Amino acid sequence: MLQVLIQTVGGLGLFIFGMKIMSDGLQEVAGDRIKKILAAVSSNRILAVITGTGVTALIQSSSATTVMLIGFVNAGMMSLQQAVGVILGANIGTTITAQLIAFKITDLALPAIALGVGLKFFSRRRKNRYVGDVVLGFGLLFFGLLTMKSGLAPIRHDPDFVTFFTRFSAENLGGILLCVATGAILTMIIQSSSATVGLTMTLAMQGLISFPGAVALVLGENIGTTITAQLATIGSGKHAHQAANAHTLFNVIGVMLIVAVFPYFIEFVEYLTGLIGSGPVDLIAGEERPNVGRYIANAHTIFNVISAIVFTMGLTWLVRVATWLTPHKEEPLEDLFRAPKLDPRHTDNPALALPQVRAEVLRMAQAAMTTLTDVTDCLSNRNLKNLSRWRKREDSLDLMQRDISIYLTTLYQDHVTQSEAQDIRSLLRMSNNFERVGDAVENVALMIEELIENNLSMSPEAVADILSMTKRVKDFLELVTESIVMPIPGLMKTAIAIENELDLMREEKRQGYIQRLRDGICIYDTSLIFLDMMSSLEKMGDYCFNIAQAVAGEK
Repeated sequence: MLQVLIQTVGGLGLFIFGMKIMSDGLQEVAGDRIKKILAAVSSNRILAVITGTGVTALIQSSSATTVMLIGFVNAGMMSLQQAVGVILGANIGTTITAQLIAFKITDLALPAIALGVGLKFFSRRRKNRYVGDVVLGFGLLFFGLLTMKSGLAPIRHDPDFVTFFTRFSAENLGGILLCVATGAILTMIIQSSSATVGLTMTLAMQGLISFPGAVALVLGENIGTTITAQLATIGSGKHAHQAANAHTLFNVIGVMLIVAVFPYFIEFVEYLTGLIGSGPVDLIAGEERPNVGRYIANAHTIFNVISAIVFTMGLTWLVRVATWLTPHKEEPLEDLFRAPKLDPRHTDNPALALPQVRAEVLRMAQAAMTTLTDVTDCLSNRNLKNLSRWRKREDSLDLMQRDISIYLTTLYQDHVTQSEAQDIRSLLRMSNNFERVGDAVENVALMIEELIENNLSMSPEAVADILSMTKRVKDFLELVTESIVMPIPGLMKTAIAIENELDLMREEKRQGYIQRLRDGICIYDTSLIFLDMMSSLEKMGDYCFNIAQAVAGEK
């Protein structure tokens, strides 16, 4: 029996490893395009569902799709309703794996592994190596299934095991709920619904569990897969939690609806599958049930299609309930300056970690903007108490930059894809330059503090010059902040224009101030303060330009 356990668990491990390699390879081949497609999805709920189905079918991982969506919602790149629509589609797309398994193409496993290894390790072109990952992962996935099948074969006639698996019958409500709970718990532990569905199909094909029992297990596995989205929200904002809760909500309610009509659902699946030419579900050939896999795969797909149809029609209601189930107090302004919430458990999973980091960099941008606004407002209202806040806020920006840098460096030390490495470099550069914006704001704050404490005043013309320069810097800062949330066409062209404009403004206003000194309009005591302020504002423009380059991926 130890050999049975080793072979079954080893086969499951090969399956999960193959899924991981295949999904990573597919994301490398089409990752950037997938992110753009997801980020640009419209508010049309039907289009959102179709997009989620297509993207997940392509990358073979509903978890990866859902995690990306959680990151987009948390960063403000997508509305909650858009994300929920795409997640509904992702649930359909993930059933493609079960459909592939049902084709029983395990004979291709070893040839696929051989071809995949050849492409991955001996191809000179990077894209071919990623294709090798896809092919190798595909082969390992099916070889894992073959290994599980061989491992479970000896126990099909063992009385003890037969007695154990008879508990997972779906002849009554108690048995159905036991199967649902077991499927959910197992998937929460493994964090791969495709793997648990594959294991369920293998058990059913060996005759260890009945078709209805397998379907009930698959229903539970649809609930268990939502744990990945919940984990991805750790340290995220309320909208990310609402998206994850909506994902859990419609899977749980969908399963409850099917459980309520379970016998009729089984009959419906058998009828539809029979229509497409599959043989009887209980056909036995060579001590195996060769047709049951197709029936289970179809039940998996039909369940998710029905759920998507029902909840697409009630999408607004679903979003409202998810919002109501996610109590969240309005965050005070000072929450902008808290320490980053970056989960150390995700440092070995960049797909989960990077959306969190992007959200924190976005918060850092908003904190820098708030600090700049509050400090420059004090030039007019001369409120020393309000001005004094800059010290604590500047320290917070420094700590935010430090924590983000340490976290990203830790991520970079592990295996990351080329796309993930580029994201890490971009986010590092963004956080560094937002911190430099804070340093430049500190210089401005010190100079305004000097004006107030020494009871010095600038001429109205000088104040107007500083404020007009500040406004343009804030426009630039707002532009690069928005570009982190959503790609902006022609970003670099606009950034170059604003950067040149700020350089020109600084020189023109410097010359104007010198002329006012000659005319006796301004006093010499404030001349150095004015010129230093203009230089600090111009440096903020330089840092914003660096951020634009990081967003655009130019450096």
